[in-house]
Amino acid sequence: MAENAEGDLNSNLLHAPYHTGDPQLDTAIAQWLRWDKGMYKYLERCFSDFKQRGFVVGYDTRGQVTSSCSSQRLAKLTAAVLLAKDVPVYLFSKYVPTPFVPYAVQELKAVAGVMITASHNRKEDNGYKVYWETGAQITSPHDKEILKCIEECVEPWNGSWNDNLVDTSPLKKDPLQDICRRYMEDLKKICFHRELNAKTTLKFVHTSFHGVGHDYVQLAFQVFGFKPPIPVPEQKDPDPDFSTVKCPNPEEGESVLELSLRLAEKENARIVVATDPDADRLAVAELQENGHWKVFTGNELAALFGWWMFDCWKKSKSGNANVKNIYMLATTVSSKILKAIALKEGFHFEETLPGFKWIGSRIKDLLENGKEVLFAFEESIGFLCGTSVLDKDGVSAAVVVAEMASYLETMNITLKQQLVKVYEKYGYHISKTSYFLCYDPNTIKSIFERLRNFDSPNEYPKFCGTFAILHIRDITTGYDSSQPNNKSVLPVSKNSQMITFTFQNGCVATLRTSGTEPKIKYYAEMCASPDQSDTALLEEELRKLIEALIENFLEPSKNGLTWRCV
Repeated sequence: MAENAEGDLNSNLLHAPYHTGDPQLDTAIAQWLRWDKGMYKYLERCFSDFKQRGFVVGYDTRGQVTSSCSSQRLAKLTAAVLLAKDVPVYLFSKYVPTPFVPYAVQELKAVAGVMITASHNRKEDNGYKVYWETGAQITSPHDKEILKCIEECVEPWNGSWNDNLVDTSPLKKDPLQDICRRYMEDLKKICFHRELNAKTTLKFVHTSFHGVGHDYVQLAFQVFGFKPPIPVPEQKDPDPDFSTVKCPNPEEGESVLELSLRLAEKENARIVVATDPDADRLAVAELQENGHWKVFTGNELAALFGWWMFDCWKKSKSGNANVKNIYMLATTVSSKILKAIALKEGFHFEETLPGFKWIGSRIKDLLENGKEVLFAFEESIGFLCGTSVLDKDGVSAAVVVAEMASYLETMNITLKQQLVKVYEKYGYHISKTSYFLCYDPNTIKSIFERLRNFDSPNEYPKFCGTFAILHIRDITTGYDSSQPNNKSVLPVSKNSQMITFTFQNGCVATLRTSGTEPKIKYYAEMCASPDQSDTALLEEELRKLIEALIENFLEPSKNGLTWRCV
């Protein structure tokens, strides 16, 4: 089990039948039950009304067909542990998008909830995503305290294996229909052109990557007045083997969108929307006039979402609406485009640490202080339009993109053309994100320690090749040379490695480790002012800087790093 950058409690579980007398399998499930017991112990300590308010449990489609070690079975085991202790459990009777769990926690006023999912990870994985009563993913100290309680639970309780309790206990309730109805009703808050949507000639293709998304995206399109998006038949229904893709991650781009792009060409559909297996992330592709597909990056989509949500807010308000009450958020490794829009339009922009748990927690604080948050995102195609859910949400993002595209179509503008308009107005933000695989933790540590002691002890580099460094922020140690006291404004995160370099040429680059995978990621962005319109020059400058970053700071040949491979 490991805690990742988003606050998940993840377990790489064996994908085989349970409790068959196989000691290895029994041990794996016993470990899972220890986590449930540890969760119960901590929540009982925190909430005197735990047994009145209850707990939410959702799950995705992993292991649904080929193995009894499924997300559904694990969800039943989790529910049974709590039901055995007389805790009311809201257990969804069917797989749901991850956003439904935090939404249900808030709507039902439960103390907490878990989603059994490994998102877009490989098929062998499964995980435990925990949400607090706020509806946001858990942050410190709750994550660490839950882990302590789990460590104290040497053995699961007697009878914990008995998941039949979910079929017999009067304390078990199914929130599916109620939550789905409320969620779809709340979607109307971010629908601005329903009549136009009903008339659009645009066609949309949707792929759910063998996961949970199909039914819910169909419903969301209906709420917005659209005709149903055309599903990719081979990927519409749950398949825990993800049989049509090498990896079930739409973030990987055109190579994994092959089926949806070919179907769109056949059906004369210009827009493809792709939700990942637990439907909390969204990828978008648009057919261009030259016959090629444009697969938007997370940062490019954020530029469009940011423009759209602010434009719709502005048009829906009277002239005296207070823009100073408006906020947008992004993780610090994401594009700075929202910052540029905010500076020009007068609303507030804030950065958080990587991971939507930080975004969700901050949004909750802002809402409690009377602020309005229009949009938040992370570059890894995670988007939140509005604040009905305090986590990334691919279902709502998919239908908002469809409305945006339909609106632009009335003016004969494509998504790509609108993206250019956004950049021309607020400044080009050209970014590149990738990663190297490294399976040796000591190598990863030595790479980052070298950067902290580059030319001499406790001295960070002043140059990366020929590129001069203006500021350095090290989230792992809390150092930030741009601050008067050299202390980072963002919280220190000692459990992960992350260093950000701000260069004199306007580029910002971050090196960080993944919390769930053996990766060193790099994020680099050239942030230009609106008067810098030579994109070829900006792209070339960014390319050269990334080459210098890799050669001088990561040293892949020396450190045995493997380049990203789909």
